[in-house]
Amino acid sequence: MKNKISEIRKQNNLTQPQLAEKAKLSNYTALQRYERGVVIPGVDVALRLARALNTTVEELFILEDGD
Repeated sequence: MKNKISEIRKQNNLTQPQLAEKAKLSNYTALQRYERGVVIPGVDVALRLARALNTTVEELFILEDGD
């Protein structure tokens, strides 16, 4: 599953640490893993990220063919 977390974060002029704090993540290294697609966040984290970025989960994450 691809995501646009980094792209939308940059459009909102937020650094990774700022977004992590705004989304109430324990640290920004988790955010780095989400942005790279190494880890797919759970529903609760996806919702917090979307809310912090003033967007929707559907806008943040892209289902690829076959997903």
